[in-house]
Amino acid sequence: MTPTNTDRSGTSRRSLLARGAALAAAPSIGAIMAAVAGPSPAEADSALQDYAPVPPSALGPALNSQGYYVGRVERNLYWVTDGTYQSAFLTTRDGVVLFDAPPTIGHNLRRAVDEIAAANGVSNRVTHLVYSHHHADHIGASALFGKHVVRVGHAETRRLLLQYNDPARPAPDVTFQDRRTLRVGGERVELAWRGSNHAPDNIYIHLPDHDTLMLVDIALPGWVPIYNLNLSADIPGFIAAPTTALSYPWKHYIGGHLGRLGTRADLGLHQQYVTDIVDNVKTALATVDPTPYFVKYGPNPWAAVKTYLDAVTDQAAAPVIAKYTGVLAAADVFTTSSTLTILESVRLDLGFGSQIHP
Repeated sequence: MTPTNTDRSGTSRRSLLARGAALAAAPSIGAIMAAVAGPSPAEADSALQDYAPVPPSALGPALNSQGYYVGRVERNLYWVTDGTYQSAFLTTRDGVVLFDAPPTIGHNLRRAVDEIAAANGVSNRVTHLVYSHHHADHIGASALFGKHVVRVGHAETRRLLLQYNDPARPAPDVTFQDRRTLRVGGERVELAWRGSNHAPDNIYIHLPDHDTLMLVDIALPGWVPIYNLNLSADIPGFIAAPTTALSYPWKHYIGGHLGRLGTRADLGLHQQYVTDIVDNVKTALATVDPTPYFVKYGPNPWAAVKTYLDAVTDQAAAPVIAKYTGVLAAADVFTTSSTLTILESVRLDLGFGSQIHP
């Protein structure tokens, strides 16, 4: 039926009233935009957790105006940092050997090499690029150095990079399985794979004539590891790696992260930190009773497992956090997550605490 004028008028009034009610009930545009934008910087800052101050011993040299620091390690070996990542390079009579190319440092690697080469009157041509391992955060700026650089890495590094097909990380041209001596321009670099640790292909880079060892993503001088022991793939291998590192003769340590070089004492402190976590995990596994958690959550075993393992983790981590806060930077930030990782490795890799049902 076609509506009359009166019907149309009534429909219009009803529609207008309905729209008005909807608009009254809806949030304002300003409220919607505020919700989308999130809290103000002041509100966000007030909601952020406070952490312990960074010990001065953890800090490295100040960065320059371009955001990097380059300094001599020993003789013609230099290191570069942006305060979070590290690289190194060796100047030789035939050119420059670069060790890793973190993308956060990026083009500053080229600037650092140019700065040192100009100051010392040597070639700035990068001829070789050694990969510590395949992870993008350490070699993601490799492509900046072109196609003619000889890239050197472990055989597994090549296999993985060919699989990933990332143009930023060309696969190494020269590979080795266990050991290789790299000789460039009269200089010697000893490369070795000593088993899986942080990654399956992570290698030891030893410069015996420069009293230096580069081992990336294991010990971070002055700092605790980030989440889950530096997100490592092989926890027993990670825990064992510092002992292998200390079997080499060296004075200077390049760990791949943060703002300063390391010493043998730094590796010793790292070892003690990890050992304390392992010991506390074993004690907590032996003393925290899982029964209340499984009784409480009955038909939800994952809730029981989570709360039980969280309790073990917290009991193991608390004394380590108390001991190392003020000694190792970020002990209060990352110890708990690394403790959970060690707990799972102690249980699953080492079989500690496993019981066979009677």
